[in-house]
Amino acid sequence: MGIWWSVSSAVAQVHSDQQYKHKSTPADSIQDLSHFFAKGHFHGHARSYWMGTDNASGLSDFYAWGVGAGIGYETPRILNRFQVGLSGFFMFNLMSSDLSKPDAKTGQINRYEVGLFDIRRPNDHEDLDRLEELYLRYHFGKKSKVTVGRQVPKTPFINPQDGRMRPTLTEAAVVELNEWKNTKVQLEYVFRISPRSTVEWFRVGESMGIYPVGVGLDGKPSTYANNVESKGVLIGGITQTLGPVTVQAWDTYVENVFNTAFVQVDWKSKFKNKHAWVAGFQAVRQQSVGDGGNHEVTKAYIAPDSRSAVFSGRVGYRSPKYDVNINATRITAEGRYLMPREWGREPFYTFMPRERNEGMGDVNAFSINAFYKPRTQLKWEVSWGYYKLSDVKNVFLNKYGMPAYTQLNAGMSYQFKGFFEGLDAQLLVVRKDNIGATYENDRYVFNKVNMSHFNFILNYHY
Repeated sequence: MGIWWSVSSAVAQVHSDQQYKHKSTPADSIQDLSHFFAKGHFHGHARSYWMGTDNASGLSDFYAWGVGAGIGYETPRILNRFQVGLSGFFMFNLMSSDLSKPDAKTGQINRYEVGLFDIRRPNDHEDLDRLEELYLRYHFGKKSKVTVGRQVPKTPFINPQDGRMRPTLTEAAVVELNEWKNTKVQLEYVFRISPRSTVEWFRVGESMGIYPVGVGLDGKPSTYANNVESKGVLIGGITQTLGPVTVQAWDTYVENVFNTAFVQVDWKSKFKNKHAWVAGFQAVRQQSVGDGGNHEVTKAYIAPDSRSAVFSGRVGYRSPKYDVNINATRITAEGRYLMPREWGREPFYTFMPRERNEGMGDVNAFSINAFYKPRTQLKWEVSWGYYKLSDVKNVFLNKYGMPAYTQLNAGMSYQFKGFFEGLDAQLLVVRKDNIGATYENDRYVFNKVNMSHFNFILNYHY
């Protein structure tokens, strides 16, 4: 977990992982079946999510309200080594606009609200359930473990994601080594994925193209959906803490598609009267592997011999009542930075919920985050970002026809106590406006810019 939390600290957002958190089971052993059930840990989660989008005048607006609940169980340790865990979740579309109806002017479909449910079946309001976790875990050494089966991913590029009813999950074999002081190692092989906004499980290649695919380098709609061939994803990561500095290095190898190397260095000064300075740096190097997913270039996820590079930095200030970050990211003009949006959110410091820079090249991004914590239960956030992208008609560096834009996020989160212990409320309001040309073409505007977006979430964990 320590590796993932150091990655996720780079992301500024009000609501993040509340949808999949649950307590871990303490070390134990069993003598009989009764003890087995009594010492195991049951956990439950209920969730209500209302979302709405107000697009530019003349374009379709949307809303949706989803509710759901789930339960899980994790055994105590068997023979002091083994554990079994499982969980499931069901959800309903209580009410919504017609999420399958294209916008009359652009012919484009809903982007955000349909993701609360099943993006592949937008009219399905009730048959929305998923077996989420089903794993066998083996503990060894001091604090090391191996987990095989369905589980919550914890890597920079494959992660649960925020902002919908349920998270992205993986079917994988994961080794976490915690045998050395200040050093953690994670190795894994991912062979199936159930992306956020779906209820099914897919082979790695099948999972690429469930979300909108944008355009290829020829400017025509991409055709890699259902055509990517890959045996799986190999991931290796190491995190080393050296005094005030934490260094992590990760490599994500998608067989026959691409390889992405990621390095992050974070520094925190000594606390003085509970105040501290922080700084961070990230670098990404990506290149295609094999035939990019398919021997036919038009059906490949990434063109052969493609490369991209990303650099991101942060400086910030921490205090008991408020935190401030100033962030910048540069994606070079060498090529598009690509990562399946089905797999997780971006780890870059300038990431803000409800938009991404994946699929882009020649990007200059700047953002500032301010958090105010008047008391431990309450947190307010205001974030603003400036994202200078390549022109929407430059298909070589702009996969989704996204114009340069500014984004303003305002949010609040509140953790209830006392009788309502376990309940939390989250509010997020987003405004995006274009600063790049849209050529009077609403296809470059609809669900992208000149829009407001609203989210209100209630979670109850028990």
